[in-house]
Amino acid sequence: MSSNQQAALHARLDTWVNDHFAEETRFLQEMVRVPTDTPPGNNAPHAERAAALLAEFGLVAETHPVPQAEVRAAGLESVTNLIVRRRFGDGPTIALNAHGDVVPPGEGWQHPPYGGVIEDGKLYGRAAAVSKSDFASFTFALRALEALQIPLAGTVELHFTYDEEFGGELGPGWLLSHGLSKPDYVIAAGFSYQVVTAHNGCLQMEVTVQGKMAHAAIPHTGVDALAGAVTILNALYGENIRYRGISSQVQGITHPYLNVGLISGGTNTNVVPGKVVFKLDRRMIPEENPAQVEATLRQLIEQTAATVPGLQVEIRRMLLAHALTPTPAIEPLAAALQSNASEVFGETIPALGSPLYTDARLYAKAGAAVVLYGAGPRTVLESNAKRADENVVLEDLRRATQVIARAVLDLLT
Repeated sequence: MSSNQQAALHARLDTWVNDHFAEETRFLQEMVRVPTDTPPGNNAPHAERAAALLAEFGLVAETHPVPQAEVRAAGLESVTNLIVRRRFGDGPTIALNAHGDVVPPGEGWQHPPYGGVIEDGKLYGRAAAVSKSDFASFTFALRALEALQIPLAGTVELHFTYDEEFGGELGPGWLLSHGLSKPDYVIAAGFSYQVVTAHNGCLQMEVTVQGKMAHAAIPHTGVDALAGAVTILNALYGENIRYRGISSQVQGITHPYLNVGLISGGTNTNVVPGKVVFKLDRRMIPEENPAQVEATLRQLIEQTAATVPGLQVEIRRMLLAHALTPTPAIEPLAAALQSNASEVFGETIPALGSPLYTDARLYAKAGAAVVLYGAGPRTVLESNAKRADENVVLEDLRRATQVIARAVLDLLT
C-alpha cells in the first residue's frame, strides 16, 4: 500500500470516529454507570451490560464466566470475561484489552461516581479513565475499521476482563491459560500521551504479628504486638530509603519502593494488643529478580521480629506480579502507535516505562508482543484515577480512538 493510500484510509478512519463520537461518549457513560467496585468484586452485571451494548453494534461478545469456586477463592464475587473476535483475513491477531473492575469510589466526590456526568469537556466517574474509557476507544476503533469495508490481513479481538485490581489471574490470565485466545500483539489500556513499553513488578504480602494480649494495667504480662509491628515497620521504612539509591535503566521508571497500605489489630483501648496485621506493596523495577526481592524482605521481617522476645510473625504472599520488560517483538506495534499518536496529537509521543504494574504482563508471559496505550492524560495523577472525581478528557478519548484504529490498520495491511 502506498503512503498516499494509507493516508487516505487514516483520514477515513478519523472521519468515522468524529461522526460517531457522540455515540462513543454515550457508550462510555453507560459503562461508567454500572458499578464494578472491587472489593467486593461483583463484576458479572457489568459484563452483561457491555455484551448487550456491543450486540447493538453487531459485535457478538463471547461470555466466559469464571467458575464460582475460583472467584470466591480469589476474594471476589463474580467474574465474566468477554471476547469479541473480528476476523478480517489471514494474518496476526491483535487483542485490545481493557479491564472493567475498579477500586471503590471513596469520599470527596464533587460529581456522582456512577453518573457519567460531562462538564467542561470531561466525563466524570469511577473508571472513566482507568479503564472503561478504553472499553469505548477499543470498541469504536474496531467499528471504524469495519466501516472501511476493505480486506485486512489478520484478526482483531476485544478482551474486556474483570480482575486487574486483584492481579489479573482471573482476567487475561484465565483466558490465556484456558486457551481461549492466543494473540500475537496486544494493546492494553493506557493513556494517550505515551506508549508504555515496560512497567514495574509488584510483590504484595500480608504480615501477621502475633504477641500476647494483656490488661493495660499489667502490660508486662503480655507481648505488645503493635510495638513489635512498629519495630518491623521501622526496618521496612529504612529499607525503603535505601531503595532510592537503586536506579532503573528504563526511561520513565525511577527506583524500587515500598508502601504499607493497611494496618489492623488490637481489641480495645485498655488491652495490650495481641495481634496486628499489615499489608505491604513492594514495587520492583524491571532489573530486579522477584524471587530475590521476596526472600530479602522475608528475611528482614523475620530477623527484626526475632529481636523482640515472645513475638512471632507469619508472612503470606498475596501477589507476585512480574515486571513488563521491552522486547524487540513490540517494535512494530510501538512504532505504529507512536507515529500515529504524534500525528493525531500534534506532538512527539514517547515510548516509556511506567511505575504501575498491570495485567498486560500476563500477555507478555504468554508470548504476545504487548504495549499499553489508550485514552487519558499524561499522568495517572491528572486523571484522578483511584481518587475522587476521576475523569477523562473527551478530546483525548476521541483522538486516542483514532490513533488505535490507525495503528491496527497499519499492522494489518
